[in-house]
Amino acid sequence: MVQFLVGFKGEGKTRKLIEMANAEATQTDGSLVFIDDDKRHIHDIHRDIRFVDTGKASLSSCRGLAYFIWGMLTQNADIKHIYVDGLPNIVREELSHEALTKFRTNLEALSEEFHVDITFSMHYDREKLPESIKEVLV
Repeated sequence: MVQFLVGFKGEGKTRKLIEMANAEATQTDGSLVFIDDDKRHIHDIHRDIRFVDTGKASLSSCRGLAYFIWGMLTQNADIKHIYVDGLPNIVREELSHEALTKFRTNLEALSEEFHVDITFSMHYDREKLPESIKEVLV
């Protein structure tokens, strides 16, 4: 399952994503991963969650991030949920309707193949989201 947590800057999306991850960390038998573009929230994440800082990874597109996630999943079959904070900050590309729809489609395939849930947060106007993303809002 792929989900998106969307809203304007300052609405508490990161805090909610961290709360979701930390709550799941106490209840799952698998591995959790939290991906961010910097280490700002590393101390807010439960110690059992793997924290990945993509700040130096040069991920410049949704496609690059999808391959990055695919690489993690091929190396660790125990990952149950991946949380990604600040999608636009990580991929640094304009998130058009077409790009978001294709990204969701690619990640749904990964989610099904590897039996993993993926939740993204991003600042975006909910009213301007493509229908394919509105269907999977948290």
